[in-house]
Amino acid sequence: MGIIGSKIKPFTTQSYYQGKFVEVSDTDTAGKWAVFFFYPADFTFVCPTELEDLADQYETLKGLGVEVYSVSTDTHFSHKAWHDSSPAIGKINYHMLGDQNHTIANNFGVLRDGVGLADRATFVVDPDGVIQVMEITSEGVGRNAEELVRKIKAAVYVRAHPGEVCPAKWEEGGETLAPSIDLVGKI
Repeated sequence: MGIIGSKIKPFTTQSYYQGKFVEVSDTDTAGKWAVFFFYPADFTFVCPTELEDLADQYETLKGLGVEVYSVSTDTHFSHKAWHDSSPAIGKINYHMLGDQNHTIANNFGVLRDGVGLADRATFVVDPDGVIQVMEITSEGVGRNAEELVRKIKAAVYVRAHPGEVCPAKWEEGGETLAPSIDLVGKI
């Protein structure tokens, strides 16, 4: 796919956000970390469990300087109706982007051909608009927001500490690695 390390493409859309409809574009992400959290459709089964899990981590993410944008090919009107009718979705305080014209899903390469729905996909974008993390699962496999927070902390750390990398299962405060010829064959 070649998407890691690429810049996000331009988009403008409507969002349901904290009781209001607001316009959101790619320029709103400039200078900060962002999560684009694609899911297939409103009023479904796995999606509300994931979106609620992400809502439970939203304050932690905000504390890290990360804004969250959930995205489906539904309209912002549908997002509002779902938010108003579901206790799980009612917990959401982050942006719920409408992508009925499929621009954002196509930009990130997650629109299912001939179906009109987005794959279950997560992208972490750095303050320069560059994609640093991506995860795509099959429709029946839900994501874990705690693991997403861990990956974001690692991406933020690596950006702030050039020359260091985070090994598997790295947790904030844990040991990192400084890649060099001295480590080759010793890990």
